[in-house]
Amino acid sequence: MPRYAVILPAAGRSSRFQSKNKKKPFMDLKGRAVWVRAVEPFLNRDDVAQILIAVAREDVEDFKLKFQANLAFMDVEIVIGGKERADTVQNALAKVNDNVDTIAIHDAARPLIVKAWVDQVFEASQKYDAVIPAVPVSSTLKRVSSNRIVEETVPRNDLWLAQTPQVFRRELLQKAFAERGNFEGTDEAQLVEKMGHPVHIVEGWPMNRKITTFADFKMAEALLNALPKPSVLKSLHPFADEEPRFL
Repeated sequence: MPRYAVILPAAGRSSRFQSKNKKKPFMDLKGRAVWVRAVEPFLNRDDVAQILIAVAREDVEDFKLKFQANLAFMDVEIVIGGKERADTVQNALAKVNDNVDTIAIHDAARPLIVKAWVDQVFEASQKYDAVIPAVPVSSTLKRVSSNRIVEETVPRNDLWLAQTPQVFRRELLQKAFAERGNFEGTDEAQLVEKMGHPVHIVEGWPMNRKITTFADFKMAEALLNALPKPSVLKSLHPFADEEPRFL
């Protein structure tokens, strides 16, 4: 059985999120922080050996104070994030235990995920070295100029929207980061693609949305009740009624 380490990048600046005092992974989403909901489907799995969350250096002390009980009960390790996403994931990758052979990266700001969907990606990862969930683009795409004039309609054939968790054999991901140089990919799959290695798709789930803007957060609130509801111990979120204290 593969042994997975799960990395949750949560060190971003949340620059497009309309809240000056809170970063999106630390927002309370109907009783539990966004990042807590994102990590729950990976808990209590026999194949998950390690879970790491990467947090910006300036947020670490507040994060520990606010979520100390969650971190203890869920056995989640904190890693210092970097300037960009790739730096953050690379920092976490360096902290992965020696007994891990497969790495899963899941956005800490992607809380609408359930265990059954994780199962599908993990199952595919036993066959392929690099696997990501994605959904086909269904809307009409327009390429727009800087002054917001439509320049062309882009064919949507063969276009897919990437999601997480993205799962890779450890050696492959380590090689991708070792060879990235100054390249800043927007996801880990892009680093693997850059090497010419195939990345396989598992058809994802429209509700598995990432929170980027405040409108996304409100959409997540609306969609939460439509997700399959696994039973979750209340001990995993003992501070559910409190608000995060992030600047």
